[in-house]
Amino acid sequence: MPLAYATAVLCWLLSAGVYIAAKWVAPEMPPWALCFWRLALACAILLPIVHRHHGAMIALVRSRAVEVLIVGAIGLTLCQGMIYTGLNYTDATTAGIIMALSPVMTMVLARFVLGESLGVWKALGALLSLIGMVAIVARGDPAALMRLQFNPGELWIVGSAFCWGLYTVLLRRSKFGIELLPMVVLLLGAGALAALPFYLWELISGERSALHLNGLLALAYVAGPGGALMYYLYNRSVETLGAGRASMLLYLQTLFVAILAYVFLGESLHDYDLIGAAFIIAGLVLATAIKAKTPAPQAG
Repeated sequence: MPLAYATAVLCWLLSAGVYIAAKWVAPEMPPWALCFWRLALACAILLPIVHRHHGAMIALVRSRAVEVLIVGAIGLTLCQGMIYTGLNYTDATTAGIIMALSPVMTMVLARFVLGESLGVWKALGALLSLIGMVAIVARGDPAALMRLQFNPGELWIVGSAFCWGLYTVLLRRSKFGIELLPMVVLLLGAGALAALPFYLWELISGERSALHLNGLLALAYVAGPGGALMYYLYNRSVETLGAGRASMLLYLQTLFVAILAYVFLGESLHDYDLIGAAFIIAGLVLATAIKAKTPAPQAG
């Protein structure tokens, strides 16, 4: 059991490192190029590992290709592309805090998409988390709310959290019927395919990658340790701990992002980050701790 928890913790530590690598490589690689190559390379690395499931994967693509493409585009292409775009305008610490909203967004979207009961505690938790999000997006300035002046970086990250919540709900509704890891590999491939037009648009617009050593190292990280290995470890943690326990450790990602951003990027927490994080954490406690079961997020 200690090894199982260590596996889950390492999974979210590697996931947090993606934020740092994406921020680091931003001057050398446009966001949609990073999105495309991360998804494509991670898919290529994991594809041989799930060779026993290739028959089931091909059958699923033949019968539900459009549905797989839509879910992959929302949860992997748009979600990640928005994060990488947002990191051009905001710091990784703030992005990590905002992404902690995704479980609450999942619960709210599940109410409308799946018809699941929201309940008083979940509704109150969602409201508190919303207040925290607004505090961060407005950067602690109430006047910014009146002027509707927001930092585009935080808005991109909020959009990413929304896509992640919608992806989780759609994945639960779809019930594709194959094991988690081969399903993730299929979604990675679908996400790369959906990211290709955005990547080509960047190339046509003259936004080309100019990777030096740092950029190449960052790309290698997000595709390998922060991509293929992270997805594999998440699958192992769900198998050994169960979906509920594995999902609760997701919140470690925000802590890891803050620590890594401080060490490698020299970032620090702003007052509005702390205020927003306090509301978001309070909302998460109300929405997730005071309930019988915890839905499992899919690693992204």
